[in-house]
Amino acid sequence: MSLRENLFSFLKPGSKKEEFWALQNINFNVEQGDTLGIIGKNGAGKSTLLKILSKITPPTSGKIICRGRIASLLEVGTGFHPELSGRENIFMNGSILGMRKAEILKNFDAIVDFSGVEKFIDTPLKHYSSGMQLRLAFAVAAFLENEILIIDEVLAVGDAEFQKKCMGKMGDISKSGRTIILVSHSMNAIQSLANKGLFIKDGTTVGTTNVQNAVKQYLFGNEIDSAGYERFNVKEINKEAYLIEAKILNSKLNVSNSIETCEDFYIEINWNNVVGNNINVSFEIANHNGIQVMWAANVNDDLTGEKTKAKGKYSSRAKIPANLINAGEYFFRILLYDGLNQQVCDMKINILNISIIDPMNSNCIARGNFTSTFENYVLLPALEWNTTKKNTIE
Repeated sequence: MSLRENLFSFLKPGSKKEEFWALQNINFNVEQGDTLGIIGKNGAGKSTLLKILSKITPPTSGKIICRGRIASLLEVGTGFHPELSGRENIFMNGSILGMRKAEILKNFDAIVDFSGVEKFIDTPLKHYSSGMQLRLAFAVAAFLENEILIIDEVLAVGDAEFQKKCMGKMGDISKSGRTIILVSHSMNAIQSLANKGLFIKDGTTVGTTNVQNAVKQYLFGNEIDSAGYERFNVKEINKEAYLIEAKILNSKLNVSNSIETCEDFYIEINWNNVVGNNINVSFEIANHNGIQVMWAANVNDDLTGEKTKAKGKYSSRAKIPANLINAGEYFFRILLYDGLNQQVCDMKINILNISIIDPMNSNCIARGNFTSTFENYVLLPALEWNTTKKNTIE
């Protein structure tokens, strides 16, 4: 507490300052070559943690053990001087990051080219727009080959073309064995770039986990353990037909709960027809907000359920095509329906939690070269287009 605060509290003895901890009992490890996505709601302590890791803010207690030089990009213009030119700021910022002049000169042309400010490189920074400052700051942090790169949400203010370049560059950095620590509210970006996740809630965390579990903790409030397979309790069942198990299969037909947007995947449902009625199988996909994304049933092959009328166990498999559903977290609802008697035989709700991940490259046909994460859309289909030029004027 400062002298002024002490005097103020003395003059007003009835006032008591409430103690608040932005972070408490935080303990985690990040290995070389990891890309760690830090997730949490506004006010959870993410930015404070990055400032401590960047050695901008000292921790009240505890310590940070860091091996390697850190480059951090926490706010637009951080570490830059508005009166100096872009060229001078590159050398100054590089020096602050612990780089020798020879290292800065080696990467100078690449920094300027990536930032796109070549025409204004000798102009004072105070005349740059916020976007130009951001491009230059990211280029310096990314190209000066620090072992650790720390990035806050600042990339969200960049334009689409710049975001695409940043995503590609961060992917290259990760593959080169350098370490990235990233804060973002875009779950698509976190899942596409990070291999580990850290969920922070009210200044605390249980530590690092795989990125899918961290995202699920953020979205659903607790960790959901699902490996793309669920077997149901079928003891003492008195039903005309009942579900036995369900699984998600990736394009290679392996059980998985992590699917890329640009790959086909399958849902396989195993069930038992006990009495021999006409049974039809259907499923529904819903997102974490409860929005029903799609419904599908085996109506093309067996509308009436006649093919599955005989008693016995069945396995039904449906293919969900690539480039249909946007990246996100989804649940399944599975239903066995007796079409003849018009009644539900068995139903399972909110099972098989699945993570659909956008690889953020041109393999995603619907995306193409666009870099937006399209997070407001549930479906992102790759449709057939046909455009022809008319020879007459109407």
